[in-house]
Amino acid sequence: MSDTPNDTRGQVLDAFLRLLEERGYDDVSLGDVGAASSLGMAELYRLYPDKLALVQAFMARIDGEVLAGTPATLDPEETVRDRLFDLLMRRFDTLKPHRAALAAIRRAGRRDPMMALVLGPGLMRSMAAMLEAAGVSGRGLTGVVRQNALLAIYAAVSRVFDKDESADLSRTMGALDSRLKTAERWAQVVDKYTDFRRERVVSPAP
Repeated sequence: MSDTPNDTRGQVLDAFLRLLEERGYDDVSLGDVGAASSLGMAELYRLYPDKLALVQAFMARIDGEVLAGTPATLDPEETVRDRLFDLLMRRFDTLKPHRAALAAIRRAGRRDPMMALVLGPGLMRSMAAMLEAAGVSGRGLTGVVRQNALLAIYAAVSRVFDKDESADLSRTMGALDSRLKTAERWAQVVDKYTDFRRERVVSPAP
């Protein structure tokens, strides 16, 4: 093929997603993907050695498209909740054309332990990237707690997204806004408690 390696990778991934929509994950083989993208097995294997690699590439593509819309500098007038809302809604907008393929991957993840091992860490990396893009550290133990909290929000809102047929994803927006507001209130409570404990530690004894 005369395409560049990145173009070829993109075409293979597009073919894989189309096949997922038509057949589901279990009924698509690597050979099917090669045939749909006009590649021999040897060339396809060099790009994607198995279907799990294609799933990882799909997740990385979504992350990249979401982060591409993030400003280079943060707006100081925006709250963290505002930024996370924009990032996650951009994620749902990006996923919307691939809803059928995404559903096929999720169904496979519930049956296939290897798929679950790919999806779990992949989603955690995605949440860490969303936090960093929103100006919040995803590092260390506190970062892991934040990643898990954001993943819980994302998972809950995803269930609404899966059934949201509105053109503007209004139900998804409402669910995301509500859960982020609740998380913001809890974060404020935790911050106040942490500040109080810190003051008790550093204050001189009476």
